Amino acid sequence: MSVTRLLLLFPGLSLFVLLSQEPYKGPVPEKADVPHIRHANKLVPTDVGEAKDESAKGDTIYTVPGAAATARTPLTEPSFIIKVNQLNVQQMQLYRMEVKGGQRQLMLPQKPKKNSPRPLRLSLDSIGSGLFRLEVQEPLENGEYCLSPGGSNAVYCFAVY
Repeated sequence: MSVTRLLLLFPGLSLFVLLSQEPYKGPVPEKADVPHIRHANKLVPTDVGEAKDESAKGDTIYTVPGAAATARTPLTEPSFIIKVNQLNVQQMQLYRMEVKGGQRQLMLPQKPKKNSPRPLRLSLDSIGSGLFRLEVQEPLENGEYCLSPGGSNAVYCFAVY
């Protein structure tokens, strides 16, 4: 008999399973409102910045200075731990950046096309008081990436190698 079937047949068991989940015991970020890449028991803060936006031919181009982020991970589906003070983690989006002319760029057309950049899938879980785990839900290729809360030019950049 599957676990799902057992939980459906015995609703009290599902409450027990939910209550028996262990609390988060991993490392906690020192800085609030900065996503930190989790590498086992070590946290690596992402590069905090502000993307400049420009309009060109009906598209919006977001530019972040520098060709590469200093925050790096070998993980293709990284997870981030975030201690929240003011950051709106529910609106967080992840985009792959292109390196052009020594800067990282993202071009978003006003009228999205089939091959237009799209936000990559993320999941968000509360793991404690003001503490969240943000997980990438699809494999990332080697390259430059930025997390950004929707409606903001704030960026939290990292590289996958």
